[in-house]
Parts: sequence; C-alpha cells; structure tokens
Amino acid sequence: MSSSVSRTATVTDRLVAANRAYAAGFTDPGMGARPVLRVAVVACMDARLDLHAALGLALGDCHTIRNAGGVVTDDTIRSLTISQRALGTRSVVLIHHTGCGLQTLTEDFRHELELEVGQRPAWAVEAFRDVDQDVRQSIQRVRTSPFLPHTDDVRGFVFDVTTGLLREVVTNSFGRVS
Repeated sequence: MSSSVSRTATVTDRLVAANRAYAAGFTDPGMGARPVLRVAVVACMDARLDLHAALGLALGDCHTIRNAGGVVTDDTIRSLTISQRALGTRSVVLIHHTGCGLQTLTEDFRHELELEVGQRPAWAVEAFRDVDQDVRQSIQRVRTSPFLPHTDDVRGFVFDVTTGLLREVVTNSFGRVS
C-alpha cells in the first residue's frame, strides 16, 4: 500500500496534527523541570478534571501524577519520591472526585481479567466505595512512606464533578487521618 493512500484519520492523527499547530507557535519557556510552587498533585485520570484550570495553575507550577482513582500506589510513591528527592517538591495535594469509576469496580475485575487473558495482573484495582476514606488512606500512605522526606504538608480533597469545587478531607490535630 502506498503511503499516499488516504486512510481515515484516527484520534491519534488528530492529536499529532494539533501538536503541529501548537509547535508552530511554541516558544521555549526557558524553565527547568523543578516545579515553581514545589508541589506535586496526585489526581484521578478522569477526563472531567482539568487540574490546571481548577487549581489556578500555570505551566511549570507543579508535578501532576494521575492514575485511575488518584490512589496512592507503589508507582505513585515512586513518582513522588523522584519529585521530592530529585526535583525539590515539598507539598503533596491529593485529589479524588465524586462519581469515580473505581467506586463501581471490585477486585473481581482482576479475576475476570485473568480469566479472559490467562494471566493475573500484578497490580491491584484499588477500588473503593467511600471516596473520603480512600483519600484518608492515600494521605496515610504518603505520610508513612519511608522514601518521602517531606510529609508535613500533605492534604487531600474531593473534587465535585458537578460544581467544580474542592472539599477538603480533614485530618485530626495529631496528623492522623480521621
């Protein structure tokens, strides 16, 4: 098949074309990899969360770590460790949200996947029913990680996908999640 033969454009083709338009007007902002605000934001990958807009962030302000549910997993700790130890962040903001898809799953998802593909995933689904409790668990995982030297400024929130507002999940005065 000739490379000149037209094919139906894919979503990836659309993204690459958008990048070309972006790059045409791009100028190097002249910044390094260290976030200006020295903060790492861990959030769900949900497409309804525009973190930069919701938090008033500009390019270069923060590290953004996203995954299904915004849960703190071993890989999240890996990214936070690099963020803190190599790139200078000192604060961690955790953001879960209302109506999260992980609230509709269970660990049965892993077992069904194993039956389908013949191999058990090495990772846990990290499904949850109570979003506040999962934020508390994520806060605790950050605060107790031996790899993270900066755990004094760790706060967790639930983003309401219908109002755009953050609601803080508070911890008690002893630094323990309540």
